[in-house]
Amino acid sequence: MKFMRPLFHPALEDIRPEAILYALSDPERVAIFARLATAGCGGTCSALADLGDRVIPKSSLSNHFKVLRESGLIRSERQGVEMRNLTRCAELDERFPGLIRSILMAYGQLPGHDPRTLEGGVSSVANPATATK
Repeated sequence: MKFMRPLFHPALEDIRPEAILYALSDPERVAIFARLATAGCGGTCSALADLGDRVIPKSSLSNHFKVLRESGLIRSERQGVEMRNLTRCAELDERFPGLIRSILMAYGQLPGHDPRTLEGGVSSVANPATATK
């Protein structure tokens, strides 16, 4: 019987902001991550290959998910022959308050969504424009 190699997921305390910034420096990875973050539920690799105006080849898609996973942005779980990907927004927002939301907003990846929430209400950091002094 052939065993699959375990996937690497960094512990929360090992996640570095430079790894997050590197992972989200690629527009395709940002689009993939934004779809996962705003959907509120996980997605399979193949379901996220279609970015609307283009389809990401499987080999590139695998690499994008590896970079997102190893930077600590997502958690991947095998379910049969599919890989289910979930964001770690809640954990990341505890460690780096507002970072993920700010990056996605800078890319314009949160249209029609409350910029204070990702993945079902994550990010309790107040919006600077509405904060009282």
